[in-house]
Formats: sequence, structure tokens, C-alpha cells
Amino acid sequence: MRKCNFTEYRYPVFLLNLVIVLTASVAVRAQVDDICREFGFIATLEGPRLSAPFIFGRINVKAYEPRDKFPKINITYQNRGSSPERLTVGRSGNYCFKMGTGSGGILIVEVDGVEVARRQVATLAPAQQREDFDVLIDREERSAAPGVVPSKPQRPPNPKTADLYKKASEAESAKDTDGAIRNLKEIVELDAEDFVGWGLLANKLLAKKDYAGAEAALRKAVALKEDHFPAWMTAGRIRAEQKQHEAAIEVFKHAIALEPTSAQAYQLLGESYLQTKQGTLGADALNKAIELDPVGMAELHLQLAHLYRLAKANKMAADEYRKFLAKVPDHPDERKFEKFIADNPPK
Repeated sequence: MRKCNFTEYRYPVFLLNLVIVLTASVAVRAQVDDICREFGFIATLEGPRLSAPFIFGRINVKAYEPRDKFPKINITYQNRGSSPERLTVGRSGNYCFKMGTGSGGILIVEVDGVEVARRQVATLAPAQQREDFDVLIDREERSAAPGVVPSKPQRPPNPKTADLYKKASEAESAKDTDGAIRNLKEIVELDAEDFVGWGLLANKLLAKKDYAGAEAALRKAVALKEDHFPAWMTAGRIRAEQKQHEAAIEVFKHAIALEPTSAQAYQLLGESYLQTKQGTLGADALNKAIELDPVGMAELHLQLAHLYRLAKANKMAADEYRKFLAKVPDHPDERKFEKFIADNPPK
């Protein structure tokens, strides 16, 4: 079973230090049946070829010192398509949830009533997903500040591909997309575990409108690192460009869960909402993008102004033009915007 460390959490609970190391593995038939039968499920009977949707795994509790009492461990699975489900984990450490409508969601682990881990469940993943947690408990008294501090270590550079990355960067600077793609393909051929390379390749293939190639590359990236934000952004853009706007919305929402401060993710989410005629949600997302990057996202004021003009809300449109000109005073359409503002004064 392949095991990959993703995120480390540190949390003091009643003088306990907990380090949560999330590990993921590909679900296989024996694993899902062995774990889920404890909860009354035989997954292989629910659907052929591992198609029945389950999220399952094991929470392994270890202690630096023996404990007199086994900690109370709860795990909750939340999915927007159904009510939250909660299990108390026994000494076996096993848990299993049958997923309802949709996919993805969030897993939340609590130890002795305190949340110590919260993890997104990938939406672009097999129907049956395994997520394991190793909980290490240290009873030493330490003065760490309360809270859960996530760490997202970057993949160390590979000397074998360093020169190819340099060439790919030079090709991109020269707007030579084909050259960048050639170098990135060489990178992932030399180092098939390089999720960064796969993500960059997906982005460049998308620029060439090679949607199938981009999708294949981003899936490689996500399989290697489920929370690789650039790959999820590319996944959303692929769906948006193919006019699969409802799917794009779900992917961009997942990207925002991974990087809540990404103005671009909110921008793309807002634009996808507008394509599905969900104006209020679209405006909310665009305003959030502006809040996160007021100057970089200044052009979104013009999108909002256009939206409000379509809705005959001219005073709101004028306000957006006013905010835009405060940030971009020398715009070519400055006089046109100023006239609209003058014709639609605030109350």
C-alpha cells in the first residue's frame, strides 16, 4: 500500500500534543470490505468494479507514553448533498461512510472533543477512497499556542530536471508554448512523481486547447498530491472553457477550500456563476475577489457595472465605475464612465 504524508497538525489538548499525519492510499477490494463490514457494509456487493461510493480508512492512535484511558475519537463526514454523518471510532480505528449524492466533502477528526484535523475529500478521485490518519499523542507539557497549524511542504527540487525547468521558464517568457510543453513532458518522463511538473504541463496543454491532454496531466498531479491547488484551478478552467459551467463551479469551490485567499479562484467562480445566470452568487464571488486583491482585480468593477446595468440598477453600476476610476484613473473610457456616473448620481 502506497503511503504519502500530506499535512501535519500540532494541537495541545489538556497538556497533550498531537501530531496528525494524513496518509492516503488507493482503495482496493479487500481493504474496503474488511473495514466497512464493521459498519454493516460489504462494498463489493453495493456496486460492480468498486463503483459504490465509500470514504473509509483507519485512525491509528499511538502514544509516546502509555495511556490509562483510550481517547474519545470522533470522525465526521460532511457533504453538501446530504446531512453530516458522525462516528465514534473504536479501538480498531476503522471508519466507513457510504457517500450519498455527489462526491467530495470534508472529513473532520476530533480527539477528546477537540477538532484536530479537517481535510477535503477529493472530487476527482475513485468512487472508493481511503484516508488514514496517524494520531501521535505526547503527554509532555509544552507551551505551543492553541490552534491547528497546517504545514504544506513543497516538493524538493530534482537535480535531474532543474535544467529542464529553466528551459521551460525561458520558453514561457518567449511565449513559446510548444517549447514549454516539450520541456515539461521531459520533466515528467524523468520524474513521474513530480506533481508540480504535471500541473504545469496541464496548464500549458490547456493553453493549446488540448483538453484531453490537460485533463490527463492534471489528474496525474492530483493523484500525486490531492491538494495541489494549481491543478484544481486548471481543472475548473477546462470545464469552463468547454461550457461545463456547473461542473466548473464545484471545482472552483473546491479550489477555494484549498486556498481561501486566492482572488483568481473567486473571480473564476463568479464568472462561472454568471454563465449559469446566478447573478447574486456571481456578484458575491466577484466582490470577494476584489476584497482579496483590490487593485489587481480592479477590472471586475467593470464586470459588476455591466451586470447591474443589465439589471437596470444604474446607480449601483455608477458606483462600480466610480470605484474603478479611483483605482485606474487614466482608463481610455474614463470620460464615458464619468458621464454615466454624472447621469446616475447617488441618492
